[in-house]
Amino acid sequence: MKKVIRTPQAPAAIGPYSQAIQTVGNLVFTSGQIPIDPATGTLVDGGIMEQTRQSLMNVQAILKEAGLTMGNVAKTTVFMADMNDFANMNAVYAEFFTEPYPARSAVAVKSLPKGALVEIEVVAER
Repeated sequence: MKKVIRTPQAPAAIGPYSQAIQTVGNLVFTSGQIPIDPATGTLVDGGIMEQTRQSLMNVQAILKEAGLTMGNVAKTTVFMADMNDFANMNAVYAEFFTEPYPARSAVAVKSLPKGALVEIEVVAER
């Protein structure tokens, strides 16, 4: 059985997907979060650091709605438009997680929705 996780504190889905799904095994899978400000529905101003912060704040809001924190995250996937931004993305990313850190993949992609520089998805466990 799947439970949909939905919060107005993160951007609404802009396509045929859910913000997050909780499975019967108590895993929560978030959809990729780009740096959209949920109050305005637009990409945040700034570069990779500001966009990473907003993407992770969106993830955090979704997890909160599911009764979880960033400490429940087991795995993250970070998609970036330019791998040269890795160090700056990583500096902000480190502000959101503590040891033991979740497993992580970081990949460069040709482009992201709405021209975002970063998109982040997570798998968390209760």
